[in-house]
Amino acid sequence: MHRFKLGLADLATTWFACSPLQEAALSLRMWTHPGYYHFQSAAFDRLRPSFARLDSALLLSLVGANRWIPDFLTPRPTTPWPDFRTELAAVRALPPEQLRPELEQTFLPHHQPLPPLLAAGLDDPARLLARIADALEEYWEGCLAPGWWPQARAVLESDLVYRSRVLAQQGAAALFADLDHRLRWTDGVLEVNRRWKEWDGEITVDGRGLVLVPTFFARGAVTMISNDRAPQISYPARGQAGMAAAPSPVTSRALGELLGVPKARLLALLEEPASTTDLAYRLGVTPGTVSQHLAVLHRTGLLTRARHGRSVLYGRSPLGDELSGHPRRG
Repeated sequence: MHRFKLGLADLATTWFACSPLQEAALSLRMWTHPGYYHFQSAAFDRLRPSFARLDSALLLSLVGANRWIPDFLTPRPTTPWPDFRTELAAVRALPPEQLRPELEQTFLPHHQPLPPLLAAGLDDPARLLARIADALEEYWEGCLAPGWWPQARAVLESDLVYRSRVLAQQGAAALFADLDHRLRWTDGVLEVNRRWKEWDGEITVDGRGLVLVPTFFARGAVTMISNDRAPQISYPARGQAGMAAAPSPVTSRALGELLGVPKARLLALLEEPASTTDLAYRLGVTPGTVSQHLAVLHRTGLLTRARHGRSVLYGRSPLGDELSGHPRRG
């Protein structure tokens, strides 16, 4: 077990964040371990031609056979919604002499030699670090940011809204139990059941705050490789099925006649809060069309809305739950 010891003050400063750099780095697993994260398969199949035009050999070399990613590629977020380039600047600022230890702790403990491309590049670590950062930036700009990240961000925002509601209504014990089956909260200690027992340890949070980060590219709660890093746990994001091509929501004929089919479909989709962009993607229409229908549903009291970061998330009101016949979970 990996244990995080949290006092009352630490529990009060536990917070959520979403990291675009973490998602970019962890998404490299889609290319080295296809099929592990099946909700993303269709989207990444569409990205394959763009990925092939990048420095893909270098990017693929950053993923271990056990799917480990070097810690320096997933720095702990400093704000709830950091900017990708701000996070990438932290990667570029890594002292070059630390690059070798970072890579070795990823590969060597599991009897994996350093990939030849990385081993050769360590003759000039500053140049290798710059090449890695440049490749990640090109990957983000050429593959993820244009077509994948807008919907992904909407799903992550919905996750954070849901988690905040659980924490406010049911407390920390219920929050940790709901995050992932690998987590267990007992008497001020949060345990993470990790596969690699030789890396187990005990971390006292000690005023540094524990950051919880949802991701699309983990099958259970995970921590950093090194126990010396600031406390962070990444967990599987809720609502990932919405990223796959999903059938239109089923609505009753009567509800469609009452509201019109487009508004009835929106109401059925909003079991969990979602943004205009996410809803437009799932329905295959323009954001402007969705926005008009949402405005009507909100004015009639069937929806609530709340701002989260730069986005507005819509959810069904109690009246909307009752009318739709699809009561919200949780």
